[in-house]
Parts: sequence; C-alpha cells; structure tokens
Amino acid sequence: MKKMCRYLPLLSMPLLFAQFAAAQAGVDFNVGLGTAHAKSSGEVFETFGDGVLYRTPKLRGPFLGFGGNVMLTKQFGFGAAINFQPHKPDYAGLKARTMFWDINGIYQPFAAKRAALQLQGGIGAANMKFYYAQTGCSGFGGCSTQTQLVDRSNHFQLHGGAGVQVYLTDHVFVRPQIDIRYVPNFFQFGQNLIPSATVWVGYSLGER
Repeated sequence: MKKMCRYLPLLSMPLLFAQFAAAQAGVDFNVGLGTAHAKSSGEVFETFGDGVLYRTPKLRGPFLGFGGNVMLTKQFGFGAAINFQPHKPDYAGLKARTMFWDINGIYQPFAAKRAALQLQGGIGAANMKFYYAQTGCSGFGGCSTQTQLVDRSNHFQLHGGAGVQVYLTDHVFVRPQIDIRYVPNFFQFGQNLIPSATVWVGYSLGER
C-alpha cells in the first residue's frame, strides 16, 4: 500500500478545484468494485530455467477503484481514477498485479435531480508489476510467504466510459459504469482493447 502513495496526488486533484463547486456544480468522491477482461497471449515461458513451462493467463478477476470528479457545470467536468487488482494473481509462474489509471473529461448530456448520464474520455496508463513469491517454514515462526518485486511494465492507454449516476440521497450515489481501454502493445495479454465494468459508490459535495 505504501507504493500506492505515489498516486495520491492524482486522486487529490479534485480537491485543488473544490472552489469551483458552485450551486450548479459539485465534487464527487467514489470507490468502486468491478472487473476487467483480456484473453491470454498464448505464450509459454520457461520462467525459472528448470524445464517447467508456464502459459500466460487471461486478465480477469476483481478490480478495486478509487476516484474523484469535479463538475464545473451541470454538463461539463473532469475527473481521475485508479483501478487495480487488490490481490496478485498467477502469471507464468510469478505473481502479478495490473493497474489502470486515467484522467478524463466528463460530459453529462442528461442530468436530473436523481440521475445523470455520464460520458467520460481521457488518457492514462496501464501498469503491471511482477513478483516472485516464496514460502518458507520454520519450527519457531511457522510458515510464511514473502513476495519480491522482480519487474514492471508501463503502457500508455486511452480510456472511454459511460455510466448512469443514480442518487440514493441528496449526496450518496451509485454509478454502474462500463469502460473500454485501448492499451497499445499490451503484449502481456492477447488484446489491446480491454473492456471492464465497475459499480461506483460515492458521495457528492455541493448542490446539483
């Protein structure tokens, strides 16, 4: 979690513009749970040089998200978000964590008292970190597993998303959202277009 601190400035951007949250605008903070999918690249690696072959996996499983939006008017705003795997799934004999972050412009073609259609588009990056996991046991401390970072990979990405923000109260909302990310040369998996879906739960400051 300490390494996540480097992304805190990205998520704190909405705070810098909170003064723009006038009566017709607002600042949203949200957390989300979702998933992303990509097929396997189909490659096989002898990861440890011991004759054992490992096939690359699909991208799947749960993703955790944190984000914030600033609506300068009822129709236009901007925001930032991070989506990452809270666990480290297997990847060709190693453990790996995939993370997407993006900065977006926001357009709301429809906004009512209790609901708003939200379209997003922006840029960001896809990041993968690879870890070697080793389990050791002793008669004194029992068994424990340690992971060590062995490599990382960064890719530019384009992001687009659409969601419906439904207000449960004047400030608490739920936003089911679908996203598509284009990650050029995302060779760790078998495709560059990464579809995903997230359910965001958040709190909105100011009036709408």
